[in-house]
Amino acid sequence: MIYSVEDDQAIRDLVLYALRQAGFEAEGFVDGQQFMQAMARRLPQLVLLDQMLPGMDGGRLLAQLRSDERTRGIPVIMLTAKDSEMDKVRSLDAGADDYIVKPFGVMELLSRIRAVLRRSGEQEAPQRLQAGPIALDVGRREVMVDGQEITLTNMEFRLLHHLMSYPGLVFTREQLLNKVWDTDYFGDTRTVDMHVRTLRQKLGEAASMIETKRGVGYRLADEGEDSPGSREGQA
Repeated sequence: MIYSVEDDQAIRDLVLYALRQAGFEAEGFVDGQQFMQAMARRLPQLVLLDQMLPGMDGGRLLAQLRSDERTRGIPVIMLTAKDSEMDKVRSLDAGADDYIVKPFGVMELLSRIRAVLRRSGEQEAPQRLQAGPIALDVGRREVMVDGQEITLTNMEFRLLHHLMSYPGLVFTREQLLNKVWDTDYFGDTRTVDMHVRTLRQKLGEAASMIETKRGVGYRLADEGEDSPGSREGQA
């Protein structure tokens, strides 16, 4: 089941038609109140969420979903006319799994939905990763450094998770955009640098685990190597 929260009836009808034609079960809602009532009855596989809605806007609905243990793991794709880079960054950092700007192509929408569903399916089973003092629990979406929990944004968590999944492997900024942000055309390499910088700040003394490889990109230090991590002032 996929829920579409969209106050524009023409767009909502188009989305529901496309989803049903593609074999998905789908239901639409005009506002947050209808949507939350439906969530109390049945949880969906994925939510398509407009940003500008009557009453409670999409940003507040997203925050409510992510703050509730029952709904925090449900994938959410923002489907909105707001197209600035900061709007996208805010939504992704707040917990959105993808961001699609109107007007959109139906084939692209379906492709992005399938990509998010694949990604969320890979993360269903709880998994714990350890790298030096850093412990990451995928199921709980928790990160501990020397036994102390730190708070990360959604994209910081995904970035750290990806690097910890492949210790010692260097990723270019373009590869990280593609793998972590799951797109090869949203944003630019400065987005990666900004998130690495804030992630390092939150990791404190463990920040040296994230190494910068000059002219290439980033990697998580392999504990089996003797060389220390390179934490450069300019990411």
